[in-house]
Amino acid sequence: MHPGSPAEPILAAWGVTTAGKPVFVGLAPGVVESTEAWADFLTDLTDRGLACPLLVISDGARGLIAAIEQVFPTALRQRCLIQRLRNVLAKIPAGMQAEIRDGYWACFDTEDLKTEPGPRLVELVDARLTAFATRYTTTYPAAMKIMLTEREGLTAYLRFPPEHHHRIRHSNFIERTFGETRRRAKVIGRFPGETSCNSIAWAVLDRASRGWRGLTMTPAGLRQLQDLRRSLLQPPRQLWPQHTPDFASSTTETVSATA
Repeated sequence: MHPGSPAEPILAAWGVTTAGKPVFVGLAPGVVESTEAWADFLTDLTDRGLACPLLVISDGARGLIAAIEQVFPTALRQRCLIQRLRNVLAKIPAGMQAEIRDGYWACFDTEDLKTEPGPRLVELVDARLTAFATRYTTTYPAAMKIMLTEREGLTAYLRFPPEHHHRIRHSNFIERTFGETRRRAKVIGRFPGETSCNSIAWAVLDRASRGWRGLTMTPAGLRQLQDLRRSLLQPPRQLWPQHTPDFASSTTETVSATA
């Protein structure tokens, strides 16, 4: 991006509107993918009007994760299941990779559970992950340790409408878009400066995102998202009962109210 410097990262983010439409929301140069760089980038998005999202899907980059927790502390965070599987398979012999791959995805196949999205479904899938890891941990301890690291991030998507599950449990569509950007950059060669680099990257990424298939939004799904938003961003508040002359302050009973 800058003359004489090594390859430098570009920070980018996409969102999905309540109508299910994918939107390219921001791009910025980053000398390094540090917590500070990502936090500045995400803070700029909020300064421009981006509300706290319900879910943030990311890879395992430590700087990005820390920045998400700092800027969007109430958002659920989903780890990319495809990248997690790649990391697991890197510790598995080639002859066993197909078995591990099939077993891994079977843990997330929820059709047979007949359970509505929510905490209970998260518990059931988490139990499957535990059983799967127990089965192979003696033979492949390193792989199973990787699989269970920050495991709560593997099942966050299960609290969302079921018609969205296969689309929001990974960030593979973004990886494909980055691949297209790299191909375009190689054709152009060296950019004359930061502005030209950002301009071509924005054009390619924005055009690619316009071709993405959006999420189906049903009335039931929208209600579920609204309920989830209230539970995450507007949790129930404790209201003290109004005191009266006949009901002195000796009581400690509280009343729950949902905002």
